[in-house]
Amino acid sequence: MDLRIFVEPQQGASYAHQLAVAQAAERLGFSAFFRSDHYLRIGSGSPLPGPTDAWTTLAAIGRETTTIRLGTLVTSATFRLPGPLALTVAQADEMSGGRVELGIGAGWYAPEHEAYGIPFPPVRERFDRLAEQLAIIEGLWRTPVGDTFTHHGQHYTLTDSPGLPKPVQDPHPPIIIGGSGRRRTPELAARHAAEFNLPFAAPAQAAAQFEVVREAAAAAGRDPAGLICSVALTLCCGRDAAEVGRRAERGGDMSNLDTLRERGLAGSPAEVLDRLAAYGPDGAGASRVYLQILDMTDLDHLALVAEEVLPHL
Repeated sequence: MDLRIFVEPQQGASYAHQLAVAQAAERLGFSAFFRSDHYLRIGSGSPLPGPTDAWTTLAAIGRETTTIRLGTLVTSATFRLPGPLALTVAQADEMSGGRVELGIGAGWYAPEHEAYGIPFPPVRERFDRLAEQLAIIEGLWRTPVGDTFTHHGQHYTLTDSPGLPKPVQDPHPPIIIGGSGRRRTPELAARHAAEFNLPFAAPAQAAAQFEVVREAAAAAGRDPAGLICSVALTLCCGRDAAEVGRRAERGGDMSNLDTLRERGLAGSPAEVLDRLAAYGPDGAGASRVYLQILDMTDLDHLALVAEEVLPHL
């Protein structure tokens, strides 16, 4: 099972905090550093130091790391136009030497749109725009150098775009699509995604959703085995109960221990390994797990998992 680190900087983290976590994750042997794409803190607590832009951050981290993969869970399609987003991700891919991945979704958190003047259409339109954005982004990346890309859609029109710059990865950076929707999300994943991700779900829910996505892949004429299935789970691991409790307190209102025992990873390294098995290939069917770290100053948390959990996977 592949373990990746996932952080939520809008909850209170500077670029320096994120860089420290990414470099520690690389040093300790985790395969990737991913971050959310939000412009407003979710829940109670201090908003300081304020939000950081996901792709500005990842491009910079790409210049200060060497091997770890970098990406978003997930970029909101409401935040950016598809042409500039394709350009931005391609540039970040070049700056990192071909290590970025694009997780993208329809957007869901209305208050951040209101706070920063971003249009927030109804859910049906958001998914229509997401579908169109995926077609445009892939079209731009796949257009051969010297050719042009044109798209006339319901929400976006591109005329004779050179589709530049090109990403380093061929044919393009992996696309990740996720969520609990039963129809449109699985269909979009089947058509466009290298990976399907389900966040913060119990093992039985994850297994059921993975089956829906595999059925959608088969219906689209795609081998379901070629689609990576992953989960994102909040981590609260400690050497003893007291350490687990302290980490839960530092995580604030996003790390209720009772909830984490049902829909996350809470407890000793041995207990975390048992929970990972419930989500893994012989359980729910995930081959990759994003470990959501809520306290980015607690690098010992990462070290503990690297020492006591990673070697057993």
